[in-house]
Amino acid sequence: MGGLPLVAVGIVVMVLLPRVTTAVPAPLVAIVGLTVVTVGAAIAVPTVGDEGRLPDSLPGLFVPDVPLTLETLRIIGPYALAMALVGLMESLMTAKLVDDVTDTHSHKTREAWGQGAANIITGFFGGMGGCAMIGQTMINVKASGARTRISTFLAGTFLLVLVVGLGDLVGMIPMAALVAVMVMVSVGTFDWHSIRPATLRRMPRSETLVMVSTVVVVVVTHNLAIGVIVGVVVAMVLFARRVAHFTQVVDVAHPDEDTRVYAVVGELFFASSNDLVHQFDYVGDPPNVVIDLSRSHIWDASSVATLDAIRTRYAAKGKEVTVVGLNDASQERHERLAGHVTGAH
Repeated sequence: MGGLPLVAVGIVVMVLLPRVTTAVPAPLVAIVGLTVVTVGAAIAVPTVGDEGRLPDSLPGLFVPDVPLTLETLRIIGPYALAMALVGLMESLMTAKLVDDVTDTHSHKTREAWGQGAANIITGFFGGMGGCAMIGQTMINVKASGARTRISTFLAGTFLLVLVVGLGDLVGMIPMAALVAVMVMVSVGTFDWHSIRPATLRRMPRSETLVMVSTVVVVVVTHNLAIGVIVGVVVAMVLFARRVAHFTQVVDVAHPDEDTRVYAVVGELFFASSNDLVHQFDYVGDPPNVVIDLSRSHIWDASSVATLDAIRTRYAAKGKEVTVVGLNDASQERHERLAGHVTGAH
């Protein structure tokens, strides 16, 4: 019997056993059962022990023997940033999944600080960087029914005992059993509703493009960090493109023959401000123009530059512009930057 039949048997056990009883976690039964079968029948399949020697003692405290130089930082920096990005994303995603399953609210900032501190301390014991694991968490929460943090503590304690104290037994576990567990975890974790044709038809094309681009890059590069970065960049570009045309200029009042009042509705930032400069009637407007920004907000220097450009265009026609309705943050930014950034568009 090869590895694939064992994987199939493990999946069948984890699918059918919960229908009979939930007193014992199905993944545990599958792992123990497949281990007993492979050992008892002397089936030659890859095992955990084949992947490397398991530790037989607790780690000791030491200072890593590496030169504290810029060259060292240059070597480890890219890997550290990639691991931090992927680890943080996976931990936050895991926390959200647990919140949804348990109907609770977790403190994401505290989780991130705890993960960072733990990774730094672990390095002084020869440990590797780590983060929350979606697979183990879903087994713990959904399959085993865990609901408190003590389950996580006990999982780590039992794992320590198994690896250090019972390493020989752990080494006998066939990799096929673990593959079966991870297949079921993947099936249970995946949001199948998100890829149904009916759902995709209702979803904005921009969000579907973000999902597809992230998946494709991860599959092609085998690097989750690159996929996440590409997905974030694509989402930012599509969001900026979508909201760039939301800002409108509305003709709201004509107090007298010499005055016209415009209201700017929408957020002003680098994408939306490019269209703003073309929404005024520089030739046909009266000598006094009032621009009301009470329903808008200035987010960056390009928006201030746009207002300068509008003022300059009206001034070229001999007309005066008054900007009113700025909130405190926009007023501070406008006063600080007006006349000091280019108004060319």
